Amino acid sequence: MTEVVFYHLLGKPLEKALPELLEKSYERGWRVVVQAASEERVDALDAHLWTYRDDNFLPHGTARESEAARQPILLTTADDNPNSATVRFLIDGVPMPPDAGAYDRLVLMFDGEDDDAVAGARARWTEAKAQGFEVAYWQPDDQGRWVKKA
Repeated sequence: MTEVVFYHLLGKPLEKALPELLEKSYERGWRVVVQAASEERVDALDAHLWTYRDDNFLPHGTARESEAARQPILLTTADDNPNSATVRFLIDGVPMPPDAGAYDRLVLMFDGEDDDAVAGARARWTEAKAQGFEVAYWQPDDQGRWVKKA
C-alpha cells in the first residue's frame, strides 16, 4: 500500500530539508524521483545537490539527461517515472501523479509560511485518504528535528 507522507516546512527551507530526506532515501537504497513545478527549480536543485555539503553530495541527475533511467535520484517536472523509482517527492505544489498507487511512498513537502501551499497540502491529504492511502504528517520541532504529528 502506498504511504503518503507530508512534510510541513516551518523554519526550515526546502533547500535544507530536501537533501536531508534524499540522503536517508539513498542510504536505504530507494530509487527516488523528485518532481518540481518548473525547469528553473530543477536546475537550481540540480546545482544545489552537488554543493549543499562540503563533505558529501547526492548522486542524481535530471530527466533531460540521456542516462536518466540509471539515476538513483532523478529531478523532473514530468509525472512519469523514468528511473523506476519507488519513492516520489512532490514539491512546489505539484499534484499527486495519476499513478500514485504505483509508489511505495509519496512525499509531499510544503511551505508552512505560504497559505496557498498549506491549503494545497490539506486538499492532497483529503485526496490521499479518499484513495485509501496511509497518510502521515511530520513537522520540525524547535531544534529542527522531524516529529511525527499524525
